[in-house]
Amino acid sequence: MKKKRALQGIRVLDASTVIAGPTIGMLLGDFGADVIKIEHPRGDVLRETGHQKDGIGLWFKMANRNKRCITMNFSTDAGAELFKELIKSADVLIENFRTSTMERWGLGWETLKLINPGLVMVRVTGFGQTGPYKMRPGFGTVAEAFSGFAGMTGEIDGPPTLPNFGLADGIAASYGTFATMFALYYRDVQGGSGQFIDLSIYEPIFQLLGPQPLAYDQLGIIQERMGNRSLNNAPRNTYKTLDNRWVAVSTNSPAIVKRVLTLCGGEKAASDPRFQTPKGRVKFIDEVDEIVSSWIGKHKLSEVLEKFEEVEAAVGPVYNIAQIFEDPQYIARDDIVNLDDEDLGQMKMTGAFPFMSETPAEIRHAGPSKGKHNKEIFCDELSLKVEDLERLQEEGVI
Repeated sequence: MKKKRALQGIRVLDASTVIAGPTIGMLLGDFGADVIKIEHPRGDVLRETGHQKDGIGLWFKMANRNKRCITMNFSTDAGAELFKELIKSADVLIENFRTSTMERWGLGWETLKLINPGLVMVRVTGFGQTGPYKMRPGFGTVAEAFSGFAGMTGEIDGPPTLPNFGLADGIAASYGTFATMFALYYRDVQGGSGQFIDLSIYEPIFQLLGPQPLAYDQLGIIQERMGNRSLNNAPRNTYKTLDNRWVAVSTNSPAIVKRVLTLCGGEKAASDPRFQTPKGRVKFIDEVDEIVSSWIGKHKLSEVLEKFEEVEAAVGPVYNIAQIFEDPQYIARDDIVNLDDEDLGQMKMTGAFPFMSETPAEIRHAGPSKGKHNKEIFCDELSLKVEDLERLQEEGVI
């Protein structure tokens, strides 16, 4: 029996670009929403960002999977009218223009909610819709610095470290997705109205950094860079094996600490009075790390993983993507799925998570070609004539 789609019947207009906004649309589409990707006629910049094959942007293929793609310049009068027609049937609108841009085009929240009182409008910006920085352009990189993440990440004597992937954008997309679901629940279950969501990119990653404001307020503590170590416990680090592979070790319970220290340093290390509390182990972190790194450095990766598994201690190999492709855990859970794509043929991409027993996510297709669904949506759904479509295309509206 075919499983149901959790968001079947929900229509989403994704008028955003690059990463955070489109990823919200991707997540909603994975679970069955009808997501219409609205691109400027020149196309989303993500089509030309990152790796490409035969001129096809691979990042776009993932971030815009399960969507129908149309082109529309709604900064024009004709485009704005088409946009308003689409808004009438939409449950969710995602946009990431700079603050007040939609208002300048006559498509701000106050206008759109009159057209569709049930609309949920997700507004993604670098710094939010309010505050002295609301007009600043902002991207994930800026958010990773502004939030405090980069300042506490990196080696002790090294510079602040930025991730080489869209970390802040991905976190913001997750927050934006569950905020959207909160808004839909309020509208559909509690009998409320639509609303707009003011989603900055810096605030979600700031929240994920933990109780730093509380620690600073109460204790005056400013968290500094510690490399791969932790302020809260030890051992917690990456360690090199005899065959030049790396593993990550984490010990977040007294029982696991004891098992790791017994394995790596014997009963004497496990019973050392200095190592009996998290505070004590952090104080003597060099000694703790030396015990663990010395033992791991004398064993091959397979031996390290086997011995840690025997004593039920947490360890993970540090993988690259080629190694992930070969790992039996990833294979067993279908974490990487196979697709037949209109442009690239057979392809693999990250699966859809999390897994749900009754309404699982489904990747139906990768990101479509630009404007692929123009006729389907403008003519079949908005009742435009083909000649109208051709005229709008000549005028640069679509």
